[in-house]
Amino acid sequence: MSPALPDGEVPPLDGSLPESVAGWRGGSDGTEDAAARTFGVYLHVPFCTVRCGYCDFNTYTATELGGPGEQGGGASQDGYADAALAEVALAGRVLAGAGLPARPVSTVFVGGGTPTVLPAADLGRMLAGVRDTWGLTVDAEVTTEANPDSVTPGSLAELAAAGFSRVSFGMQSAVPHVLATLERTHDPLRVPEVVRWAQDVGLRVSLDLIYGTPGESLADWRASVEAALATGVDHVSAYALVVEQGTRMAVQVRRGELELPSGDDQAAKYELADELFAAAGLGWYEVSNWARTPQDACRHNLAYWRGGDWWGIGPGAHSHVGGVRWWNVKHPRAYAARLAAGQSPAAGREVLDAEAAQLERVMLGVRLSEGLAVAALSPTGRQAVGALVADGLLDGRAAVGADGPRRALLTRRGRLLADAVVRSLSD
Repeated sequence: MSPALPDGEVPPLDGSLPESVAGWRGGSDGTEDAAARTFGVYLHVPFCTVRCGYCDFNTYTATELGGPGEQGGGASQDGYADAALAEVALAGRVLAGAGLPARPVSTVFVGGGTPTVLPAADLGRMLAGVRDTWGLTVDAEVTTEANPDSVTPGSLAELAAAGFSRVSFGMQSAVPHVLATLERTHDPLRVPEVVRWAQDVGLRVSLDLIYGTPGESLADWRASVEAALATGVDHVSAYALVVEQGTRMAVQVRRGELELPSGDDQAAKYELADELFAAAGLGWYEVSNWARTPQDACRHNLAYWRGGDWWGIGPGAHSHVGGVRWWNVKHPRAYAARLAAGQSPAAGREVLDAEAAQLERVMLGVRLSEGLAVAALSPTGRQAVGALVADGLLDGRAAVGADGPRRALLTRRGRLLADAVVRSLSD
């Protein structure tokens, strides 16, 4: 079961934005106007062939949506691209009337769910709709997520021909018993094969890993990291497993069928991964992400962390433009019905005040390897920097400005305790 949507004010039926978006200043230091902020598009595809036991994302299998005769419109995989394109058209109208400067899209990210359960032609049509509405920058980054068992050499070639430049595969683990606990269906031996297929058609490749699965040993985790690196990819994401309430795995843990690892176990696995990635030439640029060069980093996600603007298309998708954040209705059927009626699918929204915007700048900015300008902190936050350096959580040279302006930059130990660091800098 995916998490409930947040509370917020009721947005207008036409999706129009308040006048404040035109004058809002954001970015990582709160000084960027709309012309300086990047604009990205997220396209959510809410379908999977099966639901993994740990997943609480807003995704649906065919069984959960009912039989083919009951789905209809955007609630079915067959009709989904048309529903998403209807929201793209609505977004184009809303932004054109919001007093914002025209900006081409610099990043597109298709996530899910498993986007590649849709035909590559549908994903290409959705991308074409974005391109036709706003245009794409010359160097636009266009990513789709995929499962290793949801692509073929032909489908990847079709995606590349449609304008995709990058694919992120959900590898999660290279160890069969760990994949079984996660209820992942792909053969781990397929991962190097699909990476090669993608690279052969010119797509850049990222692999997603999960550590801290019940029953995963440190040796298991080492094997997964080494298997990912052996593919030669230039980007890896590694996330600690979080067991959310309402998932099948949470029930298994509650019944004593699975035992969660300790915090020390997860910390040891993070440190091991960081060491192995560094030895292979991949440096961290965000707490859970490593890239071979700055050009290999995921620019779409960096735009989130740096306070850019983006429009989220699809059921349950979240958006942020000019200090206004909103989220769509969750169910594909309700989403499609709103758009068919000529209405915005937005379920709620909030206008960020100065305090909320500052908290987000600290919470997101401190997670990056570039750190956060000390000058952007509140007086209380600036006073906390010294104690955090003394505790080994922030880098001392960066904090005193030895190589440039003073910055709050996490050490490896600080990355393990990033939430605590954020609390100290936000008080």
